[in-house]
Amino acid sequence: MDSLSQIALGAAVGVAVMGRKTALWKAAVMGAVVGTLPDLDVLINHGDPIRDMTLHRTESHALFYLTLVAPLFAWITAKLAREMQLFRHWWLAVWLVLITHPLLDTMTIYGTQLALPFSDYPFGIGSVFVIDPLYTLPLLIGTGIALARKELRGLRWNTIGLTLSSVYLFWGLAMQFYVGTLADKSLAAQGISAQQRLVSAAPFNSVLWRIVAITPKGYAEGFYSLLDDDTDIRFVEYPRGEAIYNLVRSNWEVNRIAWFSQGYFKMEEKNGVLSIADLRMGVEPYYSFTFDIATRTRDQRDDRIVFVTPKQPMPDIKRDPSLHWFQQRFLGNTDQSLVEFLEQH
Repeated sequence: MDSLSQIALGAAVGVAVMGRKTALWKAAVMGAVVGTLPDLDVLINHGDPIRDMTLHRTESHALFYLTLVAPLFAWITAKLAREMQLFRHWWLAVWLVLITHPLLDTMTIYGTQLALPFSDYPFGIGSVFVIDPLYTLPLLIGTGIALARKELRGLRWNTIGLTLSSVYLFWGLAMQFYVGTLADKSLAAQGISAQQRLVSAAPFNSVLWRIVAITPKGYAEGFYSLLDDDTDIRFVEYPRGEAIYNLVRSNWEVNRIAWFSQGYFKMEEKNGVLSIADLRMGVEPYYSFTFDIATRTRDQRDDRIVFVTPKQPMPDIKRDPSLHWFQQRFLGNTDQSLVEFLEQH
């Protein structure tokens, strides 16, 4: 999740655990600060954007390592708060703040390696988008009221905020399952054989959902809004660049994205540049994580592929009408894909 959500969750957990044992502001500050610590790994430069992407949310998000360092951070907190007699309570609070951070991240589609060092599997459920105000606002409001009142009775507002935000996560899981059942029926009705498929929340909400299915021909993309008039989901199929992948599949960077995306990726060649994109994050034709990984020269004598240090090009969205499409698709006013919408605008 985004930094604000992690700060809000950390502060709320801190107040919930320590609110009756220390000053509310101390509990909130501790929670907010500790809640941001795991994401500091984003400051590490691993040498190229693919490594930066796939090595984010690794050791700093692993439950085992966070449990190991919790006593140290608790000792520092208790020392700064001049409350060493509350060390055990601070230990519990710090540990809960630390582990709820990666657990919340796991609800997004990105991929969190929380089982390290025992497994590097990138867990990503996708039932909530990385930024969702309906999750974050209850936490901010609840903790804010608790701090403003400065009374123990104000703690109930913090509890209400935590409860509402947690209920929202369960709502997302339920809607994801529901949309998944609709997607399976629609794929079968359209004669699309899905080797694997995922359902993920669209940006900033849990009303519009995106479905991606890997097929023998490539991949299919569909959308479903809870505001749609019917439950039929229209899918549009696209090529995945299997021929290109077969040429470069031995490359480490290509393998890394194929593994990290859990098979949801595509490859393209444009103007002699080979690229790979993570299909889980974005909308066709725009993806948050697209990387140029090689150049290809072709002539009568040679067909050569030269791998380069991966680059992450940024799309030009100055005149992009996709926001209008998103609004219309959210409201259930169109069943067009973004590709089809862009072709008309």
